[in-house]
Amino acid sequence: MREIPVLMITEIVDRLCRKANTVLRPDVLEAIHAMLGMEVSPTGVEVMEQIIKNADLAVVEQLPICQDTGYVTVFLEIGREVVLHGNVYQAIDEGVRRAYVDGYLRKSIVSCPLFERENTGDNTPAFVNIDMVAGDKVRVVVMPKGGGTENASQLRMLSVAGELAAVKEFVMEAAENAAKACPPVIVGVGIGGSFDKVGLMAKKALLRPIPDRNPDLRIAQLEAELLTEINKLGIGPAGLGGRITALTVKIETMPTHIACLPVAVAFNCHAARQAEAII
Repeated sequence: MREIPVLMITEIVDRLCRKANTVLRPDVLEAIHAMLGMEVSPTGVEVMEQIIKNADLAVVEQLPICQDTGYVTVFLEIGREVVLHGNVYQAIDEGVRRAYVDGYLRKSIVSCPLFERENTGDNTPAFVNIDMVAGDKVRVVVMPKGGGTENASQLRMLSVAGELAAVKEFVMEAAENAAKACPPVIVGVGIGGSFDKVGLMAKKALLRPIPDRNPDLRIAQLEAELLTEINKLGIGPAGLGGRITALTVKIETMPTHIACLPVAVAFNCHAARQAEAII
């Protein structure tokens, strides 16, 4: 067994939070460059050029890509041959606290969602998802997610009678909210599982590299079809009209109950923030 002190998790989360907020995912930046020539709207072209310039400046100046530095979602894949010494949740929160306080990132978490909505002051707690996997490594993925993209996300328990047509209709309905999510967006779709699992699937789909396609050829075809249809909506960069509303669509599925068809749609804005490390 490999023993790892959770202090290492704290240090890595701190570093990844800062990196994710200042360095745009390379595959996203490449996709924006590639799709710039496909945009027919002069305003859309200008917006995409500003996005590229903003990403470059963020790296040079070590400033956030976006003023909304989001809430922090952390995905941990822990090898079964690993023993973590200490409280991993406390370690992650401490890493977030250091990054957002010492790194002067905007704090956006409120302690009570209904009443006083008082800011916690350090952007904690983080939202943590843990998967146990084979091996003796720990993979840490940090995804700061802004409020605009989260508010555009949707989940629905569909009737099994509608099947594929109903899924397409719901995804397209959700995509009409893309203007709220600072397009061009990344669209993550979860299908199957249960009410609590399908939203997580949609969010995990956002982590996939843009060139990646689902290994199931039927799902890969659906991804491509939905991307084409979403880009026909005319929402365009920054929601100001144009051809490029989405950079990609990613779909994840899992088994579900015979009477159920859960579907969730999650969005990442053009400032798709993500950084990872392996211990």
